[in-house]
Amino acid sequence: MAKIKQLPRRGQVKAADTWDLTSLFADDADWEAAFTKWEHEIAGYDAFRGKLDTDAKTLAACLRFDTEFERAAERLGTYAFLKTAEDAANSTYQRMIGRYRAVASRAAQASSYIRPEIMAIPNKAMDAFMAAKPLAEFRLALEQLLRYKPHTLSKKEEKLLAMQSEMSETSNQVFRQLSDADLKWGTLKNEHGELVELSNATFSSFLQSPERSVRKKAFHQYYAQFAAHENTLAATLSGSIQRDVYYARARNHETALAASLFHDKMPVAVVDNLIASVHKHLPALYRYYDLRRRKMQMRDIHHYDTYVPILSELKTRYTWNQAVKLVLSAIEPLGGDYCAALEKGLEGRWCDRFPNQGKQSGAFSSGSYDGNPYILMNYQSEVLDHVFTLAHEAGHSMHSYLSAANQPFQYYNYTIFVAEVASTFNEQLLSRYLMKRASSAKQRAFLINREIDAIRGTILRQTMFAEFERITHQLAEAGEPLTVERFKSEYCKLLALYFGPGFVLDPELSLECFRIPHFYRAFYVYKYATGLSAAIALAERVTSGGPQELDDYLGFLKGGCSKYPLDLLRGAGVDMEQPHEVDTALTYFERLVGELDELL
Repeated sequence: MAKIKQLPRRGQVKAADTWDLTSLFADDADWEAAFTKWEHEIAGYDAFRGKLDTDAKTLAACLRFDTEFERAAERLGTYAFLKTAEDAANSTYQRMIGRYRAVASRAAQASSYIRPEIMAIPNKAMDAFMAAKPLAEFRLALEQLLRYKPHTLSKKEEKLLAMQSEMSETSNQVFRQLSDADLKWGTLKNEHGELVELSNATFSSFLQSPERSVRKKAFHQYYAQFAAHENTLAATLSGSIQRDVYYARARNHETALAASLFHDKMPVAVVDNLIASVHKHLPALYRYYDLRRRKMQMRDIHHYDTYVPILSELKTRYTWNQAVKLVLSAIEPLGGDYCAALEKGLEGRWCDRFPNQGKQSGAFSSGSYDGNPYILMNYQSEVLDHVFTLAHEAGHSMHSYLSAANQPFQYYNYTIFVAEVASTFNEQLLSRYLMKRASSAKQRAFLINREIDAIRGTILRQTMFAEFERITHQLAEAGEPLTVERFKSEYCKLLALYFGPGFVLDPELSLECFRIPHFYRAFYVYKYATGLSAAIALAERVTSGGPQELDDYLGFLKGGCSKYPLDLLRGAGVDMEQPHEVDTALTYFERLVGELDELL
């Protein structure tokens, strides 16, 4: 019997390959002492209750107390979360994070009066408060909060909405239970003749099989389950959309889309321009699908043919140290200070590098104001994508590092809209670095194909998803019933538009609208598309520019949330309210498709 290779237990991992969390707490005992102190400080909220309209000094004191309390909470919560991520089976840290969450919930209740009391201060009095010196450090935060005043209801109405919060999650929970627990897809033989369970996790692996018969069988077998439950799924998705429409109307927003964009002060034109720009460039996507069909020597092309690499993956192997060196070389355009800080961090154990038993899967960056911006990886030397993942997460971590170094706590934590710019920007630099130094035409073609598929999946496909969300919410707002057939019909129209005239659309593909998790938490996917579009435009601007262009970009990274997302990006040199940046990204896509056709 061959010996089964097992992952090491957490205690067997070399310390040098793990993160060093002492920037947060020296050890668990240090955390316990800070936790006890923090828990006792909850009582401090009582001193300000009912007094926030007294004067600017009192309001400032409350906000300062709340800020310091939240800062301590972030440090405690980050440590507990990271320790849990090391090994989910470790009961000590499961208990630690459970205790933290329980106290955080108590603190949220104790501080819940702050927002409504601020909202209740008359406009004239608040204007005088805002002009006073004690509130200078919180002026922007208050302006951001007071924007919600027209969308804040009476205390009784707010209480009723709050009481609905758990119930409002039903549609998402039903979808999760159905998709993750109840749907069963059976087993399927892969290209090696091995019988493998078909699941949400393995479906993508089957679609990357070099054997077309395997891909086709997996596709039809997978979607058969969605067809069998299409009425339940349609009712669930309709419930999710109706929830969005209800809350938007209850809070006096014009549409559900406008309500979702309000937090970031994002005009609807950002989404509209994204969709319009993508429509304009769809012929390049059609050309790519035809190129893929021709180079794979197929008479026709189906959806299950779009994930397998055109070229079999070239064998690559980068040790951890080689990957770090490669990423640092690729990001040299960001300047010596940026590279030195990242190099010091990766050598100074910001990163938990390799898999171990019980460790959280995937990868993430976890930045905090008072600790290092840690990175979790499950790095494998033979997987090129893991080098890109390192570049991606390093982009997030350096964003956190620079924001924390240049902003006060209340303005350092950047929004999701800009988060993906910093990470995909670094991926862009790595991709261009590797393509420029490709040792052969075949290697360059492989890297170009990878880049094309990344843009296709992140900009073009996510925009199709965003358009579906917009259409279905508009139908609900117009009082149109959202039936199985209406969902499938609208989705089929989009499939025909985005895949083009030369693409074979299997009838089952219209069921895809029921299996995308983001659709049950709508109006998020457009951020993937705008983020990568901005990153491509900024990468071209920085690499072809000079010191000013670099300073503009670094200023964006240092900005945290000290401005609204669009203003931060304008300072970096891109205006996402205009179509130019998306056009720039998709012109780059067109150029890559043309070069790939020539190379193959």
